[in-house]
Amino acid sequence: MPEFIFWLSLLIPFYAYVGFPVLLAMLARARTGDTPPQPAEPLSVSIILAAYNEAATIRQKLESVLQQDYQAQKLQIIVASDGSSDDTVALARSVDDPRILVLDLPRAGKHATLNSAISHASEDILVFTDVDNQWRPDTLRHLLAPFSDPEVGATCGNALIIKQGQALSQGDGMYRHYEAWIRRSANALGCTLSADGALQALRRNLFQTIPLDVNDDFFLITCPAVQGKKSIYVDAAQVYTEGTDKAANQLRRRIRITLGGLQSLAYRKQLLNPLRYGTYALVLISHKVIRRFAPLSLLPLLISSCLLWQQNLFYALLCVAQLLAYGIALTGLLLPATRLPRVFRIAGFVVLSLYGMAAGLVQFLCGKRLKPWNPQESR
Repeated sequence: MPEFIFWLSLLIPFYAYVGFPVLLAMLARARTGDTPPQPAEPLSVSIILAAYNEAATIRQKLESVLQQDYQAQKLQIIVASDGSSDDTVALARSVDDPRILVLDLPRAGKHATLNSAISHASEDILVFTDVDNQWRPDTLRHLLAPFSDPEVGATCGNALIIKQGQALSQGDGMYRHYEAWIRRSANALGCTLSADGALQALRRNLFQTIPLDVNDDFFLITCPAVQGKKSIYVDAAQVYTEGTDKAANQLRRRIRITLGGLQSLAYRKQLLNPLRYGTYALVLISHKVIRRFAPLSLLPLLISSCLLWQQNLFYALLCVAQLLAYGIALTGLLLPATRLPRVFRIAGFVVLSLYGMAAGLVQFLCGKRLKPWNPQESR
């Protein structure tokens, strides 16, 4: 029995974090490249910014959006304040541009705020972006280019950490590159099913009201799939954000993403049917289901390898390797980052993220739901 538990506990995380991404990349490489999107007629665009106590960044964000080199047919910018208690609304209104609409809404959470904002949107393409990131001048142009294909219902961009700290944010930056690699591979197979809420776009006629207990980015990027359209990841549509070295904030963020992601899957469970959605469903199962359950196998893996370490050298080496890795990670989390090599900081981020995923899964299985949105808790 310990051997069965050991191999099962080893294969699940190996497939989730190594095997599946490599297989996806190999399949993507074997596929003939798609024709790059052709320039399209200028589109009419409504840009949605949900904001909660964003006084420190709201003006800079609006300036970043207004400085785009994309000449939209029509442009509307909606700043929807979710009951902000600081100067977010006043500062947004101080930006003198008739295309900006500022909504001072009561505190209701991000999902309700987005739904309210979209009820005021008048243009054909909805663009969603977080306030705490900055756009390059060509970000909007790249994000909207795939809409020249009428079969494209949504696009998403690439959020890069431009200012990394000295500790956990370095691991976060590497993780984002890892995610981008997976998205590029999935994109080549027509299976884009993961998006960063920092930047994404959706045809307004495909929008569905966002439920209150899901991850809005995943829900929006899957709106086209349930309506027979496709989503595209655009690597060149880049925004810049800052990482955080605060362990508590990183942990809260990972728990929230996992909990909301599983609730989103429950809402979109029809997409998990391979008989109807084919490769898309298989990729979704691997990337969003098996991957989120994988952290729960790490404790049985450690226990079973400790029980088997005397049987042969392989079990003994793997047992020692696990204990050493957890020791390095714990050291990276507890000691000041400036005194440690980079490997300690990255290991700390990995273990903290895996713990957060496991905690989010347990909360989901216990019936817990998302708390009200507070972006400052993840920074």
